[in-house]
Order: sequence, then structure tokens, then C-alpha cells
Amino acid sequence: MKIDSRTFEGVKTPCYVMEERLLRRNLSLIRDVAQRSGAEIILAFKSFALWKSFPIFREYITHTTASSLYEARLAAEEFGSKAHTYSPAYTEEDFDQLMECSSHITFNSLTQYARFWPLVKAYNHQHPAEAISCGIRVNSEYSEIEVELYDPCAPGSRFGVLAGALSDELPEGIEGFHCHCHCESDSTALEHTLEHLEAKFGKWFPQLKWLNLGGGHLMTRKGYDTEHLISLLQGLRERYPNLRIILEPGSAFAWQTGPLVSRVVDIVENKGIRTAILNVSFTCHMPDCLEMPYQPAVRGAETMPEDYIKTAAPEEHVYRLGGNSCLSGDFMSCWKFDHELKTGEILIFEDMIHYTTVKTNMFNGIHHPSIALLHEDGSLEYYREYTYEDYRDRMC
Repeated sequence: MKIDSRTFEGVKTPCYVMEERLLRRNLSLIRDVAQRSGAEIILAFKSFALWKSFPIFREYITHTTASSLYEARLAAEEFGSKAHTYSPAYTEEDFDQLMECSSHITFNSLTQYARFWPLVKAYNHQHPAEAISCGIRVNSEYSEIEVELYDPCAPGSRFGVLAGALSDELPEGIEGFHCHCHCESDSTALEHTLEHLEAKFGKWFPQLKWLNLGGGHLMTRKGYDTEHLISLLQGLRERYPNLRIILEPGSAFAWQTGPLVSRVVDIVENKGIRTAILNVSFTCHMPDCLEMPYQPAVRGAETMPEDYIKTAAPEEHVYRLGGNSCLSGDFMSCWKFDHELKTGEILIFEDMIHYTTVKTNMFNGIHHPSIALLHEDGSLEYYREYTYEDYRDRMC
């Protein structure tokens, strides 16, 4: 089946549709930044984990990052290389298998390091050809993230070790630092972060082999200054030639690579407010829209202020968009269309591949959107179509 990405007619809704052309555009840019800067850029599964697309990714990158045993297994078993693994806390039940799937393991605290380093040391002794490199997550106590929900450096954060907790000599086996304090940030934020990071932790850099600068580097966003990013990374490598620099963005890989395609199933009106009810749900299929919240872009519609829907003229085509769950707040306002919406009409939510596809749920047993890849030749490949059994088997 051939699909036109302008209309998405013929797609079985609801469906997340990733476009191969757009994905390769992002991957090419990321590979170019990595090659020119000398840094390694790896994929973070917490933002994107559609493993059937990994053959495409392997044309451009070689490694991934995991935050759990399941993600580490996905790296080893489906991506084909061991993971750079970090978790706020590891457990004894998972750790043996986690080591088998990881090339790097970063500890969030010195107590976690003390508990698990003997196991890593023994593993490395038994498997010298597959020795795991260990690191500590450090907290730079600096972030330009404005939303506290996403700020790992907020006062009292559970993430990372403060500089005052480290002795002059790093513990045995600590070969790297991991610092993550960005969220869809630009290169200027990284410049400021490096200033604080080097001021607080630079004295330990000569003892290290690698420095992982985490995710949130949205280098594929329009207007992002990639030349500045490359310059920053080159300068860092010049100052510390012993360090291998690693970045692990998630959103940058799948940024604006495809929409969530839905349909209007009903139009209701209450006190002059019209709501187009869709066959998708914000709380189930676009949870960040309610958690953050942010207003997603809808193709063919103009985003209006929240209160505009209460004052819009009768002849204007202004709607709330409502999800199909029973949660009262499963809706967002408001959008202005150039025509009256009709039942059965396709509605396209832009940029719904990163994070959305990994954070969905099956609340209410609502039909889960399919996941598809739109190939460069216009053919549509359904990666997965969900059924009742998928819901049933999660509830066992």
C-alpha cells in the first residue's frame, strides 16, 4: 500500500507513523556531528525504543543507552551491542543479567557503587575481553530546565553525587562521570553546563577515561547551532585528551519524524464549547500533553489560547480535542480549524514518535495505536497492530 504523507489516507487509525525519510535526515545530522566533533553519540531508549527500526539506526550509530534491565536486554539482543547502562538504583535480582548486557555501568550513588562494584570486579576478572567500565553520576547543581518535573539538578534531587561527597582519589574502578541536566536544550545550555561541571568536578577529569554528558541535546531541532555544539565538544576534548566524550540524546533521533494519525468519532457541545472526540486518548497515547503540559501541533489547525474557546464567535470552527477514555480531563484546548470538523475525518498530531511511543498505556482497555514505518518509496509497513490479547495479557 502506498501512502501520501500529506494526507495519510488509507492508514488504519489510530496509528503512529514514523517516516523513514525524516528519520534518516536526523540520523545523518547526528552522525555528522559525531564524526566532526570526535564525540560518540548513542541512542537513549527512554525516548525511543522501536526495535524493528534498529537496522536503520545501525547504519549510523553503534551503541545505545539503557536505564533498566529490559532496556539493556533490548540493546544486547535487538540492537546488537551492549548498553551504556545507568539506573537510579540497581537490585541484586537483576544485576548479574544486567552485567551480561552492559559495556558500561554508571552508579547513581556511592552506596550503590560500594554494593555492586565487587560483583563487577569479579565479572571483569572472569570476562577480561568483555570488561565493564564503571562510572558515577555526578550532579552539577546547575540546570536551565524550567519545568521542575524534568529538572534532575533541582535542590534535593535524587540524581547524582555532589562534588563534596568525593575524595581526592576516586574509588577503585570508577573510570567515568555521567552528567545529565538538559531537556530539549540548545548548545548554549551545554556551554554553561560545562563551565559549572568543570568548576566543580574538573579536578577529577585526569583520573577518568570517559565523560558522558547525558541527553537533552536537541541538535536536530530547526535553528539548533550544531557548529557551536561541535566547537564545544572539540574544545572539551582538547582540554582533556584522556577523555572519551559521550552524548546520549533521545528526542534528537526521532524529533519530528512522524505523527499520530487519528479520526474524529463524534462532535459534542456543552455550554457553547464544542469537543471533537477522537479515537485516541491524551492520557493513554500522548501522556506528556497532560503531564508537562504542552500543546501539540495539529495539522491544519491553529493553536489558540486556552480561554479562546469560551469567546469564539459562532461562525468560527474552534474545538477542544477530546480523548476516548473516561478520564474527565482527557482533553486539550483549543484549536481553530478553517472548516467544520466531521465525523470520520482524519486528524494528525505532529511529532509523536519520541517519548510518546514509549510512555503509552492501556488505561480503560482502549484500542492501542498501531505502529508503522512509512518507507521512502511511500509504502507503509505495520510494525505492530495491537489486539485485545495485548490488553488481556497485561492484566494477568
